[in-house]
Amino acid sequence: MTDKPTNQGGKLIATALVKAQRQFAPALKNATNPHFKNRYVDLASCVDSVVGALNDNGIFLFQTTSEHPDGIICETSFLHESGERLDCGKLFFPAPKHDPQGFMSCLTYIRRASLMTATSQAPEDDDGNSASKLKTVVQAPAFNESVAADLITAIGDCQNLDELEKAFKAAYKYCVNNETYKVATIKAKDTLKSKLGGLA
Repeated sequence: MTDKPTNQGGKLIATALVKAQRQFAPALKNATNPHFKNRYVDLASCVDSVVGALNDNGIFLFQTTSEHPDGIICETSFLHESGERLDCGKLFFPAPKHDPQGFMSCLTYIRRASLMTATSQAPEDDDGNSASKLKTVVQAPAFNESVAADLITAIGDCQNLDELEKAFKAAYKYCVNNETYKVATIKAKDTLKSKLGGLA
């Protein structure tokens, strides 16, 4: 179930959104699915990757929900400091269980999906077999954001300096032609390097 997006704004919010999108950071996989043991991008990572850039360009990000007996209706909206506003359309997800836990799980999932759609973030496969997906993607010649995010995540998972050096070289080689991911790769390496005491 979706509604057509509404736009009460115009040039100011459009210009600000374009500038903000250029500054979006990668949404890194920072959570693990307990059933499939694979990593995925959670709601907090999705918000963190865009909210700073939006705020810096005068845009307030907010999400609203509507009552529904079988699930959650959510809409992501952008409000510019000029008063212009962009609503991105309502999305409905059914709740897996009709109890507080079921509705809260549904709320988290739909907020993430709505935000990723509104900001054009690449969705992550948090329900299927990510290992098979990753193998297929790695064999493809084109740059893939999901692969880059996995390689950067692998840097943070290193337990010693040798692992860090190998993981960094692999990630940097893959991301070297993409400035955003290259910067994120270096940052991840420097962060863990300081914790491990320096790279020989």
